[in-house]
Amino acid sequence: MKKPAFRKHDFLFYIVLYLCILINLGYFSVVQANEIQAAVAANFHNAFREIAGQFETKTGHKVLIIPGSTGKLYAQIVNGAPFELFLAADGRRPGLLEKEGKAVPGTRFTYALGKITLWSPNPDAISGNGESILRKKNFAHIAITNPITAPYGNAALQTLQKLGLWKEVQPLVVQGENVGQTFQFVSSQSAELGLVALSQVLDPKNHKKGSRWDIPEELYDPLEQDVIILEKGKNNPGARALWNFLRDAAVKQTINKYGYGLP
Repeated sequence: MKKPAFRKHDFLFYIVLYLCILINLGYFSVVQANEIQAAVAANFHNAFREIAGQFETKTGHKVLIIPGSTGKLYAQIVNGAPFELFLAADGRRPGLLEKEGKAVPGTRFTYALGKITLWSPNPDAISGNGESILRKKNFAHIAITNPITAPYGNAALQTLQKLGLWKEVQPLVVQGENVGQTFQFVSSQSAELGLVALSQVLDPKNHKKGSRWDIPEELYDPLEQDVIILEKGKNNPGARALWNFLRDAAVKQTINKYGYGLP
């Protein structure tokens, strides 16, 4: 009696069955790479690019970064922008999104504490206490960010108000739409001085360290920068993975390297 012929599709069936058994036993894991659209406050853009690179290497997910002022990004989210993760420069906007049902409840936490500094690319422009430099007003322009849309701009405004200098300095102000533009005004010497994010000055890519006066933190409200998963990202495993990654010890070192405090 002849043995039944072993058919090719039988062989393939057993191979697939064997692989399924191995996967179920944990020998292999199937991970689907996702793209994550992350809206990021301009002050944190360069730091986040470094973090996103670490995350992509580690997980295989891809991160699309959309930088901007916190206020403008918030407005875009409210109007339906397809962002999945929001790294703001404050806690107020993420809190509002949570209340408005546009973010996943319970996913908001502070990832960094921002700081501002009075900066000039000229190494001799600021020495000692920068308050005296501001009072002398030996400059034609000073750059700050729009205080309405950007928390760092509001911190700059609060600083000048608490020093009693806002009315005197206001005619000399050049206003950027976000801290990136404000920094560029000073870096290009369109303004001799600027109240910018300390992280921008300490950024390894900034080769104009110049001179600076770190603003005492009692002169402005704490810049608690919160992250939250947005409603459009609740079903994206990559968004959740990136959100978790921000708590990683190596990420905290990167955040600290850029001049931020850690909560």
